[in-house]
Amino acid sequence: MSLSIQKHTKIVKEIARELGFDFCGISKAEFLESEAHSLEDYIKKGKNGKMQYLGNHFDKRLDPTKLVDGAKSVVSLMMNYCPHEKQNPNSYKLSKYAYGEDYHHVIKKKLWTFIDLIRERIGEVAGRAFVDSAPVLEKAWAQKSGLGWRGKNALMIQPRNGSFYFLAELVIDLELVPDGPIKDYCGTCTRCIDACPTGALDEPYKVDGSKCISYFTIELRDELLPKEMNDKMENWMFGCDICQDVCPWNRFSKPHSVIELNPRPGLMEMNYEDWDELTHEVFSKFFSKSAVKRTKYSGLKRNIEFLKNIKEEEEKRRL
Repeated sequence: MSLSIQKHTKIVKEIARELGFDFCGISKAEFLESEAHSLEDYIKKGKNGKMQYLGNHFDKRLDPTKLVDGAKSVVSLMMNYCPHEKQNPNSYKLSKYAYGEDYHHVIKKKLWTFIDLIRERIGEVAGRAFVDSAPVLEKAWAQKSGLGWRGKNALMIQPRNGSFYFLAELVIDLELVPDGPIKDYCGTCTRCIDACPTGALDEPYKVDGSKCISYFTIELRDELLPKEMNDKMENWMFGCDICQDVCPWNRFSKPHSVIELNPRPGLMEMNYEDWDELTHEVFSKFFSKSAVKRTKYSGLKRNIEFLKNIKEEEEKRRL
């Protein structure tokens, strides 16, 4: 392997640290043969629910050279989002990743800067940046590059810091030294599987998206949530962190240091009444730069009303 490839690899990893990414791993840009059957089977079994887009661009999801001509390397990155603060316990629950600004925008800006710095320090390099918004199997690439292992909850687990991380990728036509995968350290632990109230983790290492609370609260566009979820939502109005909160590896999680990901002022203090009275105007202002916008005001209100009704029924039974 040439000294220039080693030098370029060192430069890329230095840039990752400078931009605030916690971990950086590299893979050779090649067809993900081991993932092809798994993805096809997942879609055939309908585990994507109504997320039909997961079946689109099948070849591109498996082959980075179809995303970037002449692609030689996939640079996988991790950014911590573990929060400093906790939500008011007397509130509907919001997934931790949505406390601050929309991570898509926060990280995408850094990735554009990343590519600019590579060109500045190495030379002309062609590439594209991805943050959970294009046909890229980010967990497969992160695992392949040694950033962690895919846990039984299907999330990437970093042995020193747990799983509260955003993933991002650069696909570039620059040859770099690839890293290798690391060992799976889940062992015999099944806490995430046991804790999932909907059975979305009935098959270890894979999430049945059609059963996941995050799917129901964010992706599902139906006017009403299904009645069979009445006793399974566990007060989640946007997303779900159950399988991460119970994971033993997250005892090593440390709060992030990215200002943009800090909770927006007042969010942590909001209670049931505040959410019940949420107006479209307040929603638009409060979540103007938030991932919560994905579910739209109507979707969030649908979820809140569903949880409110459950809470009221429980209170009646206690009387």
